[in-house]
Amino acid sequence: MRRRLINSTLAVVLVVIAVFGVSLVIVETRTISNSAQDRVESEAVRLASIVDSRLLSGEQVNGGILADQVAIEDRYAVVDIPGRGPIELGGKPDGDVITYTAVGERGEKVTVEEPRSAVTREVGRTLLIIAGVALLAVVAAVLLAVRQANRLASPLTDLASTAERLGSGDPRPRHKRYGVPELDRVADVLDGSAERIARMLTAERRLAADASHQLRTPLTALSMRLEEITMTDDLAEVKEEATIALAQVERLTDVVERLLTNSRDPRTGSAVTFDLDEVIKQQLEEWRPAYRSAGRAIVSSGKRHLTAVGTPGAVAQVLAALIENSLMHGGGTVALRTRVTGNQAVIEVTDEGPGVPPELGSRIFERTISGRNSTGIGLAVARDLAEADGGRLEMLQAAPPVFGLFLSRTPLKKSAKDEDAGTIR
Repeated sequence: MRRRLINSTLAVVLVVIAVFGVSLVIVETRTISNSAQDRVESEAVRLASIVDSRLLSGEQVNGGILADQVAIEDRYAVVDIPGRGPIELGGKPDGDVITYTAVGERGEKVTVEEPRSAVTREVGRTLLIIAGVALLAVVAAVLLAVRQANRLASPLTDLASTAERLGSGDPRPRHKRYGVPELDRVADVLDGSAERIARMLTAERRLAADASHQLRTPLTALSMRLEEITMTDDLAEVKEEATIALAQVERLTDVVERLLTNSRDPRTGSAVTFDLDEVIKQQLEEWRPAYRSAGRAIVSSGKRHLTAVGTPGAVAQVLAALIENSLMHGGGTVALRTRVTGNQAVIEVTDEGPGVPPELGSRIFERTISGRNSTGIGLAVARDLAEADGGRLEMLQAAPPVFGLFLSRTPLKKSAKDEDAGTIR
């Protein structure tokens, strides 16, 4: 592309020089020739007027006097006065000459000649000047063409490199502009595409990480149920465990659908009115074997028959993340307490462990932030799920740890009664 730009620019300049240069040479040659002819005529007329003046005044006319009064230079002049011999001034030139004869009032004739070689030399000097100017114009045009070609070709090469990086999986935008509107438009489009691809890749990686984290616990619980089925011969117990396993499969399906929904639009929720007791009971049944294996207990207390607005599957995932977090990092008994504050239902999850390290503080909800060697994803995902349904997840107390899930509360039904519940074991 650089070569094409340079060649095209140089071709245009050469055409312009050829057209205007030839015209200028023709005009200058004619001008110089006419100027030389005018000089010869003027010299002849001037010399004739001097001769007339001296003849009228009766003064002497000879070659010495005329040579002193008129600068002949390299010209040759002949003064022919009737009744006298011709007076020659200067040396007679050889070759082609420019000549002119002026006639005075006394009939005298003054002929002035100038060698045409002087005109040729002057034309040659003019041609050299024009050629020098044309050469400078060509050099300047080449330099400008190279500069302009680099200005256009280098950004295109850079944009091609950016597109190649984008295609190879490096979606970082360059935010580089070149001062050329068309090229800057292409750069804007590439940067916009890079940002969209980066968001898509981030969403995919986030979905993969969230899916890995969120599906691990349901799959573990499901495998434990299946193991219990294989280890018992009691048909009733097998039926009960199979029923629980099917429920866990349904919750697993809900987890997958919820993750896919959040990956498309994390603000999209499918909030309904549901019974908090059912969600809490389901979580207790799912996590009790794991806590029993760890020699710990999980209990629930607080107000009963509370209803809230949200997605039951999302609320279950938030509680599962908090319960798992207490299992991994906490200690002692884990308690789920329900209470009411204003028009919100609150589910608090607490344990008897050391709590959240002071250096973490509110950063505990950031991704990759963890007090121990864990993924640091669970609490971040839990907060996103809570906010998707219009709720919020907060750390109410660091030590001992108390996390609160706030959900919008609907008016209680007539058959529902608020009463303090005992511990569900």
